[in-house]
Amino acid sequence: MTKQSAYQTLLTNDPIDNYEDPERYQKEWLPKVEAYRKAREASIPKDLKVELPKDRSELIQEQFNPLAYLYDAKLLTPEEFAITDSSGVELVNKMSKGELTAVQVFNAFAKRAVICNQFTNCAMEFFLEEGLKQAEARDQYFKENGKIVGPLHGLPISLKEHIAYKGRITNAGYVSLLDNVSEEHAVTPKILEKLGAVFYVRTNQPQTLMHLDGNNNLIGNTQNPHNLLLSSGGSSSGEGAITGFGGSVIGVGSDIGGSIRAPAAYSGSIGLRPTTRRISGFGSISSQKGQESVPGVAGPLARTVEDIELWMKSYINEGKPWNYDHWSLPLQWRDVTQPKPTEITIAVIRDDGLVRVTPPIRRGLEETVNKLKAAGVKIIEWTPPRTQLAYETVHKMYSADGNAAQRKLLAASGEPITKLTRWSLNYGQGARDIPASENRNLNVIRDDLRHEYSQFLTENNVDAILSPVYSNVAPHSEEVYGWSYTSLFNLLDFPTLAFQTGLYQDPKVDKWTEEDLKYKYRNDIEKLENENYHPDEFVGAPIGLQLSGRRYFDEEVCAIGKTIIQTLGVDLLKQSK
Repeated sequence: MTKQSAYQTLLTNDPIDNYEDPERYQKEWLPKVEAYRKAREASIPKDLKVELPKDRSELIQEQFNPLAYLYDAKLLTPEEFAITDSSGVELVNKMSKGELTAVQVFNAFAKRAVICNQFTNCAMEFFLEEGLKQAEARDQYFKENGKIVGPLHGLPISLKEHIAYKGRITNAGYVSLLDNVSEEHAVTPKILEKLGAVFYVRTNQPQTLMHLDGNNNLIGNTQNPHNLLLSSGGSSSGEGAITGFGGSVIGVGSDIGGSIRAPAAYSGSIGLRPTTRRISGFGSISSQKGQESVPGVAGPLARTVEDIELWMKSYINEGKPWNYDHWSLPLQWRDVTQPKPTEITIAVIRDDGLVRVTPPIRRGLEETVNKLKAAGVKIIEWTPPRTQLAYETVHKMYSADGNAAQRKLLAASGEPITKLTRWSLNYGQGARDIPASENRNLNVIRDDLRHEYSQFLTENNVDAILSPVYSNVAPHSEEVYGWSYTSLFNLLDFPTLAFQTGLYQDPKVDKWTEEDLKYKYRNDIEKLENENYHPDEFVGAPIGLQLSGRRYFDEEVCAIGKTIIQTLGVDLLKQSK
């Protein structure tokens, strides 16, 4: 059976017979798509572009590493490298002392972002002239007042496109929303702007926002900044690519099944999925509005945990999202002391019982655990309970409306349904509209699981859970099916930090063993995922993991994350050295 036919056998819950209308799409909507693409291309200044070494399609097939090429070919000046390889914390400090201007910082990141887009196709749109004016305004304020606007003064911050931005199209990956021009900022960019951030790019996401990948009918796939053959992840696809490449200081993504953590892990950055109701999603476009069983959350991606903390603390403590969004909790960000390795107990999940991990992830876990043990961290090997029930429950929650909201958004244009949209429309019970009585029972199951997992942490004095983000490193485009490792923590609502181990896939090392080849698959998704892994097709992909903690212990997760990253000796700002 081919990979395609194996995938088709699993599409059993939604016939996809009332979404597409090829004739209407071609006649009414394709011209709008083409106009959107032309406008995007026109928004990119030619003077910031570089000449690619080969045609992009050739580079993809060659598994080209654009991040390595950025340094090897010296595509930036020494000054631009110095700026774009600084943390947000460092940049704000220098701007507050007058050692750097916001315009200098903006120009450097704008150039790096444009180069990133040339290789990875990460951007839905650039608006660099507006960003430059914002940077100039920050400098003028500093000149007149002798102080910075706020804690994010002058920082170039990228935004996932489905987060509404005043005066700009917000399509969320749906063709039918190409006429949707936002009248005002969503709450999150509104707060970030008050804190001094500078906006200049909005980034790609997949059709429906329900993939760990980035394909849509508007601009297509986003590729991985470490290996162009691979996906940057999803649904915060462009955010993974642009932060992994260093084209923004901090990116803002969203996560309902792994959509911050997968792009961060795949693309070589760090991403936090916060506990629900700490960061506002109000004003964002999504098919999941009104669905409260497993809410999506917004959160940051960056290259240092310190920048994640800067973003979270500034946003919450000074931005006060509860003043703009009734759903946000008035829960201050706490200052938590970074623990020593000897003060930490970590439970390690090597296999979730559903999908076996591939050799590079297995190696990443083993080497990470060994380094943590050597540093004095107490490690508990743990098999998480009832993961099949958790996976089935969360999928039923996603599609509880029988895909009615998705159908409305997709059928409005009749656009073609992408491969992974077909997959996601078959989650749970697919086209069946689940009655309220059944949804309540799903919530009871969720709450029982939350209690069981939280009790394990309490009874065993566990500070955090270490686990894979995905069964593999970054997948090939439109070949990512199982997200049990990430969606588990959406159901539990545990804050989770995706981070880099400093290791990369090595085709000479990361091979299936003879014992692996005798393995009996536990389910069809595991078979599909494992048979997709061929060592020579994932060269140099970053090996990322994730760290989870108790609900509303986001601060502790970040603090422990810093200790782990320091123990591993990983510094994503020194990739050129």
